[in-house]
Amino acid sequence: MHHKQNHGWRALLAAFLLALSAMAHAGRPCDDKPITPKAVELGLGLAARTATQLDALKAQVVVLARAGQDLSEYGLRYSHLGLAYKEGNVWRVVHKLNQCGTDKAYLYRQGLGEFFLDSPFEYVAGIMVLSPEAQEQLLPVLRDNAKLQRMNTRAYSMLAYPWAQQYQQSNQWALETMAMAWSPDVNSREQAQAWLKLKGYEPTELHLSTLKRLGARVTTANISFDDHPSNLRFSSRIRTITVDSVFDWLQRNKLGQPPVLVR
Repeated sequence: MHHKQNHGWRALLAAFLLALSAMAHAGRPCDDKPITPKAVELGLGLAARTATQLDALKAQVVVLARAGQDLSEYGLRYSHLGLAYKEGNVWRVVHKLNQCGTDKAYLYRQGLGEFFLDSPFEYVAGIMVLSPEAQEQLLPVLRDNAKLQRMNTRAYSMLAYPWAQQYQQSNQWALETMAMAWSPDVNSREQAQAWLKLKGYEPTELHLSTLKRLGARVTTANISFDDHPSNLRFSSRIRTITVDSVFDWLQRNKLGQPPVLVR
């Protein structure tokens, strides 16, 4: 009986692959490699554990992070964040995804299962519960497609400079959207960045070799450096918005609680 149940579960997972294939390519290189049943099982398993933890935290809006890439070389754990909210009994995640390694990115509203189906480097989630006031102000924005687009720039660079508007990466859109929700005076990306500076946000500084910078620029469409100040760029100091820096800033400003790790 146990064997038959397991076979049925595997068959069900395999049936999901075709329906999920177009969605799963969002935010990762389109290398035509199919999602394996094992990856679907792991992703849905993490989604289920995350949902259980979210419900236990009794929050309505959280910042949700995943470890899509190995960034341990830079002392970072997470690579990507989304803004998650509870609608009835279901959790939704709003986030920005790079399209197939191109220089464009789009906004998505997904369930937890979809959010964790990108074959991450590590199947872990980071949950930061926002303060009650921050949740109350952010929730209506997350439900409103027009408001979500207000801070969005389609031109994408994975290492976009935090204080420029030429490009925008995923974590940058989320942070600027939070700034818009929490300040009535913020109506543009430039104003959002000014508010974040005023509130003490500090980006992560990555030290990249010249060879690594040039190689990335030549071989990938979704990485650019021309929005960075010359004095930083030519000294291999690349400042960008990371999940870890967002978590740190939220805690320092008492906008979020210490993150909860879900394995």
